[in-house]
Amino acid sequence: MAQESPTFSPLYRQIKTLILQALEAGEWRPGQAIPSEQELAARFSVSQGTVRKAIDEMAAENLLIRKQGKGTFVASHNDPRALFRFLRLVPMDGDLSHPQSVPLDCWRAKAGQEASRMLGIELGAPIIIVRRLLRFAQKPVVVDEIYLPGDVFPGLSFEALQDWNGSLYSLFETRFGLRMIRAQERIRAVAADRSTSEALKVPEGTPLLSVERVTYTYGDKPVEWRRGLYSTAEHFYLNELN
Repeated sequence: MAQESPTFSPLYRQIKTLILQALEAGEWRPGQAIPSEQELAARFSVSQGTVRKAIDEMAAENLLIRKQGKGTFVASHNDPRALFRFLRLVPMDGDLSHPQSVPLDCWRAKAGQEASRMLGIELGAPIIIVRRLLRFAQKPVVVDEIYLPGDVFPGLSFEALQDWNGSLYSLFETRFGLRMIRAQERIRAVAADRSTSEALKVPEGTPLLSVERVTYTYGDKPVEWRRGLYSTAEHFYLNELN
């Protein structure tokens, strides 16, 4: 039986891994400039071209942002341009106005089997469950139920959600030092039940989009599992395929 050959990792990918490790360790915070390509090349004993290739790939993945004449910065959820990276619901009139996040509830619980599996935590581990409404132009459009590991979000409360003026991910980044890197979503059609129809102000049985998401931070660690119900009467789900 032939032996498998060892996996080869190009040098720039190795440098990318080292930069990711520095980001995960908090060496450079969201919104902060990272060292120049010349400085990173000296630090890792490689050429500037190798560093540039690593940074180019990280910029393409929305981990870093290049700013002409200013340098390269760690991507941040506080950047208004980041909002619609994870929120793919677009008004039919094309007006990308920022939605208003309205917390409905926040409570602590113990992880059941599904939450345990989705978040990669032990059965019965502490979790926080958030229920919130997203309004576009004062109209309710999305109801989210969000499950979070309790040890990752100490002190998260209904009052903290009410007091925050910004996106939920910017709150997670600012208050808990947590950056969402990527997400996996599963989408299907469902009918509005009584509770959802009341929240979204649509007739019971109205077709909705069910969007289930698991979101990951550095190290491919799952830190959020959410189930959202989307009203598409005046919005559509936009996904760009490159």
